[in-house]
Amino acid sequence: MAPKAVLKVIKFKKVVLQDAIIVKQDMLSLGGEVAIPWDAFELKKSPADILLIGTVAQLRQLVEKLQRHYHRIQEIAGELSVLIEGIS
Repeated sequence: MAPKAVLKVIKFKKVVLQDAIIVKQDMLSLGGEVAIPWDAFELKKSPADILLIGTVAQLRQLVEKLQRHYHRIQEIAGELSVLIEGIS
């Protein structure tokens, strides 16, 4: 039951804000959440830290979705995949 019931919080550092918004939208579609800077949609800041919040199952699904995007987001998917293997 843990992949469906236990929430995990994963921090990614220095994510380009456009990428953070895409990751957030993909995670929201899976029922999870991504905490991004409150003014991220203004795209004025340099890269920022983000928090991914979801179950292991949601995080696995997120990896699959992110792999369909462009290279920078595919790199996030790869890092997330490695992290998930370490916690599941």
